[in-house]
Parts: sequence; structure tokens; C-alpha cells
Amino acid sequence: MPEQNAAVLALHWQVNVIRPEGFFGPMLAEPVAASGVVQRAAAFHKQAAELGLPIVFTRFIVPEDEGRLVRNTGLMESVGAAQHEFRPDAAGSRLIDEMADQADHIVDNQKLSGLAGNTLPRWLVENDIDTLYLTGVATNLTVEQTARHGTDLGFTVYTVADCVTAADPHVHTASLANIALVSAGLRTTADAFGSN
Repeated sequence: MPEQNAAVLALHWQVNVIRPEGFFGPMLAEPVAASGVVQRAAAFHKQAAELGLPIVFTRFIVPEDEGRLVRNTGLMESVGAAQHEFRPDAAGSRLIDEMADQADHIVDNQKLSGLAGNTLPRWLVENDIDTLYLTGVATNLTVEQTARHGTDLGFTVYTVADCVTAADPHVHTASLANIALVSAGLRTTADAFGSN
């Protein structure tokens, strides 16, 4: 049984990241599909919801005024150049169909960390949540960044290792090793809600 003060952070499960037609589709769609991560994560979210945990989705979107987008990396430069594909109502910003009805709360931002540039940390504290289970794509981008950031903010952060993936399996494995070192550690769908 999970802690009563836990939540699932479901990171970047949106068309732009997961599907071939999305902005990052050429890089991520094939490895995501091959990994089976969508089905595992959707089942994990369902299990967590049945246990009473809120399921909080984050979306990377870019409003007309660019919000808090900072073009200080190649990745953010490319997103900024194609920002119309990341508008809040753009097809690529939608949650994927398998998870569209799973969100208890949706938070948007223009950062890699799901906890940056938005009110999510405050919302978690106001709801007495201090433990986070992360799912999402990509392991070495939003997942690792959120795990590090959440840990620095004082949350107990577990990444559900079979509910995340990356474009390259070696990068995925290296990122999981980093996450295990700098956060509360890794869990799987089989043991996430065992004794902590």
C-alpha cells in the first residue's frame, strides 16, 4: 500500500513526444512503441488511482507569449522555432488517447522539469503530498530533470523504471543509474506500492 501522501507525476505523455506525428516523433515514437511503456504506464496510473493516489500530468506547451520558455539550449531553441506545434490547443499538446481520461490534475510549463515554471510544487505541498512516483518520456530529459528537481525541493521521489523510456537504450540505462543515485531510487510496476 502506498503512502497516503503520495502522487503520480505523469510526465510528457502527449502526442508531440509519444506519437510519430508529434514534434519529437522521429526521435522517440519508435523506441516508445517498441518498449511497451505506454501500456505499462497506463496500467500503473490506473492501479495508483484505484489506491487513491492523484495522477498529475505535465504537458510541455508554449503559449502565444512563449510563457517561461528560455531558449538557452539547442532543445529549447528547436521548440521555440516550432512553437505553434506546442500551443495549448494544438493536436501535439493533447495527452495520448490511452491516458486522456486518467488525469486528476494537468499542469503545463515550458521547462524540462515537471516541477519548474509552474505552481505544481505549491499544489503538492497544499495537498500534503511529499512522495512522488514518476512515469514519462524521456528518461534522460523530463524524468531525470524532474527526479533531481523534486529531490532538491524536499520530495521523496521514486521513478517507476518500467514506466519510462528514452530514444536510446544505453542512455535510458545510464539515466536510470543517475536517478537511482540522486533520488529515493527506482521502483517497478511490480513493487512500487510495496514497503517503502
